[in-house]
Amino acid sequence: MRTLKSFPFLGVLLFGCNPAAPPPSAATVSPAAATAATATTSSAAGVGPTDGVEARVGVAAPAFTLRDLDGHEVSLAQYRGKRVVLEWFNEGCPFVDKSHTAGSLKTLAAEATANGVVWLAINSSSEGKQGHGAEANRKGAARYHLAHPVLLDSDGVVGKRYGAKRTPQMFVIDEKGTLVYAGAIDNSPDAEGLSPEGGKLVNYVTEALAALDAGKPVAVPETKPYGCSVKYAK
Repeated sequence: MRTLKSFPFLGVLLFGCNPAAPPPSAATVSPAAATAATATTSSAAGVGPTDGVEARVGVAAPAFTLRDLDGHEVSLAQYRGKRVVLEWFNEGCPFVDKSHTAGSLKTLAAEATANGVVWLAINSSSEGKQGHGAEANRKGAARYHLAHPVLLDSDGVVGKRYGAKRTPQMFVIDEKGTLVYAGAIDNSPDAEGLSPEGGKLVNYVTEALAALDAGKPVAVPETKPYGCSVKYAK
């Protein structure tokens, strides 16, 4: 059995954030029998809440409207007909940093958007906590060369609707608005791609997008995310 001593770099990642969740693993997801309502949720934009709506793979992704770092409203609904990737983001999280500088997120967003995918980063850090605020996120966006929007969800309404627990945590939505993947970016919980489960690195988001390209079901629709805890208000 591998231990923390086997991977000294994990100690660096764990400093400054909560311990990672257990390594990602595939989960069986039963097809939904009914289509979920897509009532609008809000954080910064002031749109009414939708109590009880939760994201589930196989049904419609909960709609939302949030503000970007310049205060402009961005809604999921405006991208209907496009594939959308949601990335739960915290510029202060060591796992986010490693993933964006050495791991699976280093170039993926740029490559996906070049192919017509909409990529939205969402930060649900509450006031006074790591990664909160437009200024901190501007610095993070510059550091990681992000060309896509970073949306602020300071009260955590959207994050909780989606069940986001970790940063980074990923969600893939198809052209019909159906959530087709939810979970980790890949199967390497060191965030650098150095210790993939099973010995082979699998980028779950890349595989989900490739399945959509091929008109096939996503082979692994749900995994356990790893990373820092989302910094929700208590």
